[in-house]
Amino acid sequence: MAELLGTEDTLFVPSGTMGNLISVMCHCSERGAELLVGDESHIHLYEQGGTSQLAGVHPRTLMTLPDGTFDLNELEYKICHNYPDPHYPRTCLICLESTHNMKGGCVLPLSFFKEIRTIADKYKLAVHLDGARLLNAAVSLNIQPSEIVQYCDSVMMCFSKAVGAPVGSIIGGSKDFIQKAVRMRKALGGGMRQVGVLAAAALEAMSDAMERLKADHLNARRFAEGILTFSSPLLSVDLTTVQTNIVKFKVEDTRISPEEFCKSLQTVTEADTSSRSERVAVLMSPYPGGRVRAVWHHQVSAHDTDLTVQKVKYVTEKYKTQLLTS
Repeated sequence: MAELLGTEDTLFVPSGTMGNLISVMCHCSERGAELLVGDESHIHLYEQGGTSQLAGVHPRTLMTLPDGTFDLNELEYKICHNYPDPHYPRTCLICLESTHNMKGGCVLPLSFFKEIRTIADKYKLAVHLDGARLLNAAVSLNIQPSEIVQYCDSVMMCFSKAVGAPVGSIIGGSKDFIQKAVRMRKALGGGMRQVGVLAAAALEAMSDAMERLKADHLNARRFAEGILTFSSPLLSVDLTTVQTNIVKFKVEDTRISPEEFCKSLQTVTEADTSSRSERVAVLMSPYPGGRVRAVWHHQVSAHDTDLTVQKVKYVTEKYKTQLLTS
């Protein structure tokens, strides 16, 4: 795994959240240190503020742009230049995310990583990559994961998302970094004697992961293009954002909430008997901004994808009828 990531060493951890937290704790060894992170990043929004709650690290946010990057001028401006004045924290770390969850699986370009590395070196900062879906990013760019990670001091990659293992993530970095990470993992309760059993499942999942992820990306694109074929004014999708295995489409009519739309996709009634697609229960997630989120993995085939398109079309047509008669 270290060779795949291009790091000196790696460490298995139970979850991506733990992997990110351990990485922050290793880079920010003093309480009150500061990290710079996108305001729509997973670390900032979906990990219970663990960097502050448990590590004592202060996050300073940067506005996340539509492609998952952030403005480099803002980044450089927000680095704390007044340390060691006792009024200010010490900026220690920049956190990146690729693919970017909130931005629909967008892939950060290599040029952005290079620019981040230049700024980090200028101010002697570390760079951590939340690469929960790192392999998706590598497949999309048609490169090896190590070609992305080379610009970072540490990386976390998840085995239990699109890769398809039952549990676990991995963090990579220098040997010194991983030695520190081993101690942090133990303190957080992640040191398990049984880890070999879990890691074996992860290694099995990794054996053909890159090829399987290509299929996931094609199926996600197939679905997004399928939505556009029936040109319903109730739904819209921006194909430029469909770069990997995540599709976010918008429910345009505010009388239909994303929660309601997702519930309809999951529902199969006795009246739904005219075709197989209508009898399919589809699991998607409501998302902020009137959107619905769909994610592809190795258990969703091209045939499943076609059935999903038909189910979405069926539900959409039902809503159109209801709205016209209401």
